[in-house]
Amino acid sequence: MPPQPSTEAGRGPKPSLEAVFGAEETPLLRYAYGLVGRREIAEELVQDAFLRLHQHWEEVLQPRAWLFRCVRNRAYNHIRDHKRETLTDPSTPDTYAGSDLDAKLDMGREAPDDVLGKMEAAGMVHMFMAELEQRDQLLIQLKYFEGLKYNQISQRTGMSVGNVGYRLHHILKRLADSLRRAGVEGAKG
Repeated sequence: MPPQPSTEAGRGPKPSLEAVFGAEETPLLRYAYGLVGRREIAEELVQDAFLRLHQHWEEVLQPRAWLFRCVRNRAYNHIRDHKRETLTDPSTPDTYAGSDLDAKLDMGREAPDDVLGKMEAAGMVHMFMAELEQRDQLLIQLKYFEGLKYNQISQRTGMSVGNVGYRLHHILKRLADSLRRAGVEGAKG
């Protein structure tokens, strides 16, 4: 039997299309929804991405990364093509209705491209974090989501304080490198 092509970072045989669908549909839907803000559009984008993956299955070596990139590109195309529609769509709730409309509009509103860039970066961070070993995911969780200090992480994990710092440094460096390779702006080493 010939060897199967390897998947992300050479971690074994390429999974079946059904396995990829089962594992990636929900994360892709969340990612697409974060980019476009409408569930039905997100579902269409993800469905389209899987159809395209099916058409290019033999060529794609990293299905997960390929799908996220496809959804991102399709979302950007949708936003560009429907820019006017999203500005005047009556089904979109008016979150700024009220007597202090001007004050609400001036409070920290970011340009749409900046918001999309941040949402894309967040989606990519989640994608790359999911690919980390369990131990590394735990270290990130304890440090950045629970706000623990190195000595507290050391007590919780049984690792030495020095090893906690060393591991976190290298985990963050790998994440930054992955983001940079994925084209996320502002990912510094």
